[in-house]
Amino acid sequence: MAVPKRKTSPSRAGMRRSHQALPHEAHAECKNCGELKRPHHVCSHCGHYDGREVIAAGKPLRGAVRV
Repeated sequence: MAVPKRKTSPSRAGMRRSHQALPHEAHAECKNCGELKRPHHVCSHCGHYDGREVIAAGKPLRGAVRV
């Protein structure tokens, strides 16, 4: 079985793990109310999506029909 000849240095281990960082979540401004929301999601503040009201404002998004 292959065994490493030398200990991996912290620098080399860090370079190998450089692509494992958690990505930043994208946010877009709602066109209706200006609150930050996830792209391609219904705005949780006003209930609008793609320029029209999908869910009445103030109602919870859980169980809502997706567009």
